[in-house]
Amino acid sequence: MLSNLEYRLNFFVDAVVQPTLSTIVEILLWTSIFARSGLMTIGGFTQEYYVAYALCATFLSRISSSWMYEFRMINEIESGTVNSLIVRPLSFYEYYLSQLLGYKFITTIFSLIIPLTAVLIYKLPFHWDRLPISLLLVFYYLILVHSMSFVVSCFAFFLNRIQGITTAKNLGLWLLSGELFPLDLLPEPLKTIMIQLPFANAVYVPTGYLTGRIDFSYVQRGFVSVTCGIIIVNIIGYFFWRRGLRAYVGTGA
Repeated sequence: MLSNLEYRLNFFVDAVVQPTLSTIVEILLWTSIFARSGLMTIGGFTQEYYVAYALCATFLSRISSSWMYEFRMINEIESGTVNSLIVRPLSFYEYYLSQLLGYKFITTIFSLIIPLTAVLIYKLPFHWDRLPISLLLVFYYLILVHSMSFVVSCFAFFLNRIQGITTAKNLGLWLLSGELFPLDLLPEPLKTIMIQLPFANAVYVPTGYLTGRIDFSYVQRGFVSVTCGIIIVNIIGYFFWRRGLRAYVGTGA
């Protein structure tokens, strides 16, 4: 957290400027969509619900992304500087997880003010008492995201220039998480399948719970699915890490 506060301009842009611009864009976008369509509801929800969903989804999706640290992990392995991390008390996985959580925690505290202010000004549907559990779910999901980043970074032991995998992964999560559009607009059975996947807990489940689209049972299932995802992905990550270290010791980086 302290290291992120040292770079004041970068912190200000990331924690204040970006959320402010995102909030303005989302409000203008959904206001224009309803104004042009002439509809009162879309998929059974009014304009206020979609604006509230868009504001929360944009904010929560920023918490649940880790592409910056994924690139750093890949670079550590490709450049060979992973040597200095292997001998530390913390593992490579724990070292970058602590950095990621510290960065997300400190930026969340400040940037949370922007969408919440917009919710108050426009009197959007929002359940304030559900905010703590929703944020807890997103930060818990962040561990799964970091685990996936760890697996991708392990590919650098065997392949060159794997940053394209990160881009493809992020695009997939953008769709599966519900950031692009609310997952309840999908037809069955695709809707049920995507909501049951752990990736929906990045955006759709906490956002839907905050805005009143879904009830607490979805959040409960979300914690279970994320837990299963963390276990499975970390088993895969441990396998690739051990195989990668053997290849690294044998050939260097």
